[in-house]
Amino acid sequence: MKNKLPKIAIIGFGAMGREIKLQAEQLGYQITNIFDIDSKIEKKDYDFDIALDFSTADALLPNLEIIASIKKNMIVGTTNWKKDFNKAKELVEKNNIGFIYSSNFSIGMQNFFKIVKHSAKLFNAFDDYDIMLHELHHKRKIDSPSGTALSLGKIILEECERKTEIETEAMHSKIAPNLLHISSTRGGEITGTHTVFIDSIAETIELTHRSKNRMGLARGALFAANWIFGKKGFYNFSDIL
Repeated sequence: MKNKLPKIAIIGFGAMGREIKLQAEQLGYQITNIFDIDSKIEKKDYDFDIALDFSTADALLPNLEIIASIKKNMIVGTTNWKKDFNKAKELVEKNNIGFIYSSNFSIGMQNFFKIVKHSAKLFNAFDDYDIMLHELHHKRKIDSPSGTALSLGKIILEECERKTEIETEAMHSKIAPNLLHISSTRGGEITGTHTVFIDSIAETIELTHRSKNRMGLARGALFAANWIFGKKGFYNFSDIL
């Protein structure tokens, strides 16, 4: 890391926000502001350098409009905001700030994306092997399937020609061969488990990433904050790795 660490603001103080605060303090970052439901960010001067937003998809654009207007950089770990992607990119470029987004800031998951990409490419030539995906998360998770599962699905579609569309609904009959089924389970205290199944009549291959806790996500977001400190531009987390 650089000798000077960026000053951090946290937007959204749920489980991820609290984990970021814990990890940031352990690594020597200064948390100058925490914004949540009762303390929303406003258009005024703040002391932080970079805001880490792990709030909600609906809040992303309003938050970014303020962050961009006060010329601060931003890290976004919120998912399901891609309908606002072009507007977000326009705001970043217009205001000349730094911005990094990802559905998952775990460095391990980023490498898992590459493993899945290579695996889907390897099995593209073998029609006997079907591919599917299942994810499990704790009972409080709002979105389903997870943003990470959808990212994995898109990677598979890019590399496996016989899969052309993602299906996220429960299947109550046989599934068309071109559909990539992503299923979800919610319950308990599971931090996050994603498994890609590559299956044939002869064998099954399972590729699994299992989060033990939120530490990897928080530290990855802080790594991204440190990287974008003093820089401008619109990046996916995978770009900087």
